[in-house]
Amino acid sequence: MLTGKQRRYLKGLANGLDQTVYVGKAGITPNIIKEMENGFEARELVKIKLQEGCALSKDEVADEIIAATGCEFVQAIGRKVTLYRRSKEHRQIELPR
Repeated sequence: MLTGKQRRYLKGLANGLDQTVYVGKAGITPNIIKEMENGFEARELVKIKLQEGCALSKDEVADEIIAATGCEFVQAIGRKVTLYRRSKEHRQIELPR
């Protein structure tokens, strides 16, 4: 569970981050979950963008991905959602205490 201080720190890091996963009209597919897993292992912080055709809300997308991957919610702004999960092998982000 992220503390408020850790969440603020991750929001700052996410500010300059580009979207790496796009969710379209097909919703959350196994390929999206696989891309999220790869993103968490490579970068730890992943930003998702919901395309115009996506029938799911940003909350539904976040909930499904959190349930499937065990990641942590960081923020949701507009049609973008940012999630975090510590990498097992490539730790890059040192969270404040």
